[in-house]
Amino acid sequence: MTNHATERQQAQPLSKAERKAVLLATIEQQRIDILVESSRWREASRPFDVGWRSLMRLRGVMLAAGGVLMLKGARHPSSLVRAGKRIAAGVLLLNRARRLFAQVR
Repeated sequence: MTNHATERQQAQPLSKAERKAVLLATIEQQRIDILVESSRWREASRPFDVGWRSLMRLRGVMLAAGGVLMLKGARHPSSLVRAGKRIAAGVLLLNRARRLFAQVR
């Protein structure tokens, strides 16, 4: 047997009050850990929350613009496809430019 195992056998079992105190201390530490982690989570997710609130403020405008685009797309589908290709090309160009500037810095 190891020394640690013999110490456990020789130690007196904790009383009910002592076990309760140990459990309460454990619970208190867990509560503190949860508070710390929740504040870290809020800090980490703050940019997403700000962006989401901005989108929700513009929700009505985006729905109206989407409706207008749907009507235009139904009447002239080729122009909508052409605009989609241009938007995709612009997004790809921006991503490549960001990567290039990140490498230069």
